[in-house]
Amino acid sequence: MIHDLPIGLALRRFRRLNAVKQGAVAQLLAVSQGTVSRWESGEHEPDEAHRERIAALIAAQAGESSDAAIRRLVETSSQAVHLVCDATHQLLAVSPARLASWRIDAADYLGVSLWRFASPEIARAQGKLADAGWFERPYQRLRFQTGPNDSPEVPVAPGLTEWETIPLADGRVGRLTTTIA
Repeated sequence: MIHDLPIGLALRRFRRLNAVKQGAVAQLLAVSQGTVSRWESGEHEPDEAHRERIAALIAAQAGESSDAAIRRLVETSSQAVHLVCDATHQLLAVSPARLASWRIDAADYLGVSLWRFASPEIARAQGKLADAGWFERPYQRLRFQTGPNDSPEVPVAPGLTEWETIPLADGRVGRLTTTIA
């Protein structure tokens, strides 16, 4: 999934939320400020090595003690909900109601991307996010209908799904995924 991520837009959102200048990111990535600018504008795409380094930089962890309340809310919710990194789809927290339909041990999947379990409708919705400005602003919400996937491990039930972005304490962004109906 990281190959499909509009990495430049996600990097710009990360920088803006954290008040980090392009020059500082350029130093971290050992490139010029102009290169960062071209990535963010979509004029150029970073090579594979830089994509991986950018993804590591912007990937949400939900490990800060400040995020403990968000994790607790998700992990005690009676709704079918889970929290992933908005950039990498790595699992950060999951509710008992969501976990009841999965056939996995949540501990084995924390920090692991759930993208391989996406239904075709989830993939289409993800593909439209950049054009809708999803990676430009910190607070986003999207509702869409999804069909099932073919996974016995992490099944996706057909129905209404809601995505909401949640800025985390470290300036990275989580995506709360809720099954509405």
